[in-house]
Amino acid sequence: MEKKIISIVIPFYNEEWNVIPLFNEVIKSLKEDFSDFQYEIIMVDDWSSDKTWEDIKKCKWIDSKVFWINLNRNYGQSIAMDAGFTKASWNYIFTLDWDWQNNPKDFKKLYEKLLNDNLDLVAGFREKRKDPIWMLIITKSARFLRGLLIKDWVKDSGCTLRIYKKEVVKNLELWWEMHRFIIALSKINWFKIWEIKVDHRARTIWTSKYNWKKSFKWLIDLVYIWFIRKYQWRPLHLFGFAWLINFLLWFSMIFYAIYKKMFLNIDISNNWFFIMWIFLFQIWVMLFIFWIIIDLLIRTNNNTNKRDRYLIREKI
Repeated sequence: MEKKIISIVIPFYNEEWNVIPLFNEVIKSLKEDFSDFQYEIIMVDDWSSDKTWEDIKKCKWIDSKVFWINLNRNYGQSIAMDAGFTKASWNYIFTLDWDWQNNPKDFKKLYEKLLNDNLDLVAGFREKRKDPIWMLIITKSARFLRGLLIKDWVKDSGCTLRIYKKEVVKNLELWWEMHRFIIALSKINWFKIWEIKVDHRARTIWTSKYNWKKSFKWLIDLVYIWFIRKYQWRPLHLFGFAWLINFLLWFSMIFYAIYKKMFLNIDISNNWFFIMWIFLFQIWVMLFIFWIIIDLLIRTNNNTNKRDRYLIREKI
């Protein structure tokens, strides 16, 4: 009989007042709903400047199945989650946010949905979010752009409360704000995904780490996801198309310049057609160079191992 084993990954950053209450709730949920399971809890501190790390170490006194990771500097939630995923040992991995807004009682229905429907990832979506109006407006705008560009139509990309199969997280590469695109990246890898309603509680201590500056990073990442969704294995199609359009424009310009010189006897050296011809020729050459370089980079990346992108100061 297969052992029932789960991993739980919780990233933290400056949440000293939430660490112990959240941890106690997780333990309570495990004892009530997963009493016949073995488990490990991986708590990742993203180089907090308060007493978060000291509180995380106290959790070991509450339960011995805790693994601590303290990153060498503040990398962001994506890297903190990646550090936890790398350490996770078992086939089923839960994640939840550090701010105590996610309810660990929802673990059970996420797990049951995953098993009953033979899915690879089940994500929670917060139907009744307890967030400020400005955050809800940004979220709805982001959802529209995501659907338009990458067509994932995710109801709630910011909800960290999820369960993954090990194969899903093994195929993720997270950095910057990429944790918000985990579902999109997993869909690109053809994993089976579903969303279900989960509880969402109002934040009672401190304020959210999300701000308008992160929206710019999100937009950059969105363009990146759009690129790899359409051109991950065929980037030459994008650059080849741009190269062809540029070549046609360049050829039209030079043909028109020659026509003016030969049939109208107009000097082309000071004509804007001549200047545009030179400019388009330079762009044509640059696109060709980018074309080759990107193809070589992809080939190199596919034949080398992923190196560590973060340093761990301490782990126990």
